[in-house]
Amino acid sequence: MRLKGKRVAILVDEAFEDLEFWVPLMRLEEEGAEVVVVSRKPGTYRGKHGLSATARVAAADVRAADFDAVVVPGGWAPDKLRRDPGVLDLVRDAYQQGKIVASICHGGWVLISAGIVAGHRATGSVGIRDDLLNAGATWVDEPAFRDGNLVWGRVVKDIPAFCRELVQALAQG
Repeated sequence: MRLKGKRVAILVDEAFEDLEFWVPLMRLEEEGAEVVVVSRKPGTYRGKHGLSATARVAAADVRAADFDAVVVPGGWAPDKLRRDPGVLDLVRDAYQQGKIVASICHGGWVLISAGIVAGHRATGSVGIRDDLLNAGATWVDEPAFRDGNLVWGRVVKDIPAFCRELVQALAQG
């Protein structure tokens, strides 16, 4: 229970990548973290592969100061999330407060729109490679790694490595 007392926001929206949402959520809970599901607005969202998840709160109604980390799973949900000012404020504020901000696959779109990737090493789906480069990041083709307070994961097959990096970053405080 390395993460007992830690509080993590995980973002969700329609067409999220089921495994990139559920596996990190369960892994964080397994380590004792309290995980709060957040979206543009409260409600139940359906994943790309048919699983659903319910957001308890809207991003505009929470504060980064109340969390130790924000996790952004991939799928097509990040394209919706990146358009919401509350989501961008939450991610940007968490980053500026030195909290862990973690992204896997297309989740990097949210970090790009929050304006926090410039000067960092980054990875994700090859589909967002050019977006990361154009936002000032350095593309790295590795399964998962940490760069400062950003934790990156590439794609679904890299979820175990992503979860290891995320848990380790949170455990280190």
